[in-house]
Amino acid sequence: MISRFLILGVLLVLVAVYISWRAGRLDRLHIRLETARAALDAALVRRAAVCMELAASRVLDPATSLVLAAATHEARTAGPDEREHAESDLSRTLRAVMDQERFRERLAETPAGAELMAELDTAVTKVIYSRRFYNNAVGVTRQAQRRWLARVLRLAGHTEYPSFFEIDDAEPAAFAQQS
Repeated sequence: MISRFLILGVLLVLVAVYISWRAGRLDRLHIRLETARAALDAALVRRAAVCMELAASRVLDPATSLVLAAATHEARTAGPDEREHAESDLSRTLRAVMDQERFRERLAETPAGAELMAELDTAVTKVIYSRRFYNNAVGVTRQAQRRWLARVLRLAGHTEYPSFFEIDDAEPAAFAQQS
């Protein structure tokens, strides 16, 4: 009789440890998701700052500078619901600006042109990698939240189901030619 209670107690402890481990894993995934989101936001803000610097650099013609500055402003001030669309517009505008004929040569003629081009390259690349890392974290977190144990025991608590961040973040052709 005592051995049955002992076995039952050990099984109960093992189940409790497993549930605790799953809850801890889900918590760590949410922390990873928040960190990835913060990194993505920082990369997007940095890209917008470099785009604004490019728009103010007087390398571009006034109309192009105005279009780039407007797209940058929209991306920086967009609310959560419009953010993906605004960031995609900024990506397309940046590609259109950088894929102009002789863009790299005109930028190289300015005193800080090479530095600005390097900053822009870094900012665009960081957005690409940050978005991929964030979307990877979203996928893993969603998968963990969909498991039956997490759903039945509500291990995720009241956290929102994470959503992917989908934007057009293709690199401008000027960067492909640079490599």
